[in-house]
Amino acid sequence: MDNKGEAYWKATIALIRNVLIVWFIVSYLLGIILAPALNSIHLGGYPLGFWFAQQGSIYVFIALIFIYAKLMGKLDEKFDVQED
Repeated sequence: MDNKGEAYWKATIALIRNVLIVWFIVSYLLGIILAPALNSIHLGGYPLGFWFAQQGSIYVFIALIFIYAKLMGKLDEKFDVQED
């Protein structure tokens, strides 16, 4: 594989890693581990830890889909491998 191909895959793996880190923080840390600490803060009448576990994580996951698609499109254009 040439250097351009290696750079493309390294950038792709880095993007996927970063998206998975955000997913982990939101779903596991904020939704489970830190939920009791976040429950002292209220959002819309509900404890923040509960909100993250029930609603917030879903909103973040949907946002991650669009962010990933946009960044991956830019990455494809940068390395000239985009679809027509």
